Amino acid sequence: MDIFSELESNVQCYARAFPAVFDKAQGALLTDKYGQRYIDFLAGAGSLNYGHNNPVLKRALLNYIEHDGIAHSLDLHTSAKEEFLKTFKTLILEPREMSYHLQFTGPTGANAVEAALKLARKVKGRTNIIAFTNGFHGVTQGALSATGNRHHREGAGIPLQHIIRMPYCGYHGWDVDTLKMMDRQLSDPSSGIDLPSAVIIETIQGEGGLNVAEKKWLQGLSALCRKHDMLLIVDDIQAGCGRSGTFFSFESYDIQPDIITLSKSLSGFGLPMAIVLLKPELDIWQPGEHNGTFRGNNHAFVTATAALKHYWTNSDFEQSIAHKAQLITKAFKSLSARFGVTRLRCKGRGLMQGLECASGEIAEEITQQAFQRGLIVETSGNRGQVVKAFCPLTIEESVLEDGLAILTASVIATLSKCHAQVS
Repeated sequence: MDIFSELESNVQCYARAFPAVFDKAQGALLTDKYGQRYIDFLAGAGSLNYGHNNPVLKRALLNYIEHDGIAHSLDLHTSAKEEFLKTFKTLILEPREMSYHLQFTGPTGANAVEAALKLARKVKGRTNIIAFTNGFHGVTQGALSATGNRHHREGAGIPLQHIIRMPYCGYHGWDVDTLKMMDRQLSDPSSGIDLPSAVIIETIQGEGGLNVAEKKWLQGLSALCRKHDMLLIVDDIQAGCGRSGTFFSFESYDIQPDIITLSKSLSGFGLPMAIVLLKPELDIWQPGEHNGTFRGNNHAFVTATAALKHYWTNSDFEQSIAHKAQLITKAFKSLSARFGVTRLRCKGRGLMQGLECASGEIAEEITQQAFQRGLIVETSGNRGQVVKAFCPLTIEESVLEDGLAILTASVIATLSKCHAQVS
């Protein structure tokens, strides 16, 4: 028995899908302790947008540590935090004409969601929050209430309350106007729905199966929030920091959320860091009202600042993401055309794209075939039926093509086997 089987809890999941002991990593490549290399299409579930051990970020961090920079500081002011705030304002907020306060929460995305939900209820004085089918917002109690996945919800041990579940864009088919349904229920004093304080939404549902909200639908949702005096919370934890193609996933939608949550790749180096962006007029927190020991990760401030300065000073990085996204789209559309849209359907946007299979079993077989060939890629979706490609945004084009070739071979092998078994 190895030490992991002996001591680690049964709750582990990724290690079950990818049973190797990893030792080193660089860019989009992982190496196990025996020297076997793997192309990484998982990227820390989206927390490594700039790849493993990004040299620019690593250099900044090592220099900071070497000069005895402050590592932990609660929410005290530090030079590292000051530089991050100035850089975020200059490179992210001001070019997009966005005005927000930044709240540093506990280090996880779920804690940012917890803070956002608490603040919305505090501001509006109302309990309910609208969340959507197939949404994923974390697994702490408040965030889990907003999460739709039954598997995760069953781990709570208590009733999960004060969430009103509404159908996401396209949930009932593209010919059904789900916003009209929502408006009717919210307007009807006998619908049984108490007016919510906020709506929380992912513009692209990462864990939910790479479902993408249409621009018109999201604009309509924003208008609906204004009509019914609800705050609009965009959970950009997985789709943000460039993953969708732009820094914020909603930039092309022409909306201004009241609250935004960011985490995962914000630090750029896999270091825990989470923030809530809130409109200044909503900042009614009392000092320490949402608290946490680890909301001053200065090492994350350092790498986040380095990432912003290196990648987000102009449009070159976004253009490179768009080019790589086109390569993935081309490969996936070719597979969908080969096997038919009922067996393989393309989903997602930017560098969060996937292939929806007929079942979760088929998708899992594809990922296992890929792992045996040297590619790490996971599944998502309400039944695990979507093979979800999440390579680092900085992946070299040649490595991306190698990874796509492995994934293509794995899809062909799996679906050909399935067809042979049916025949």
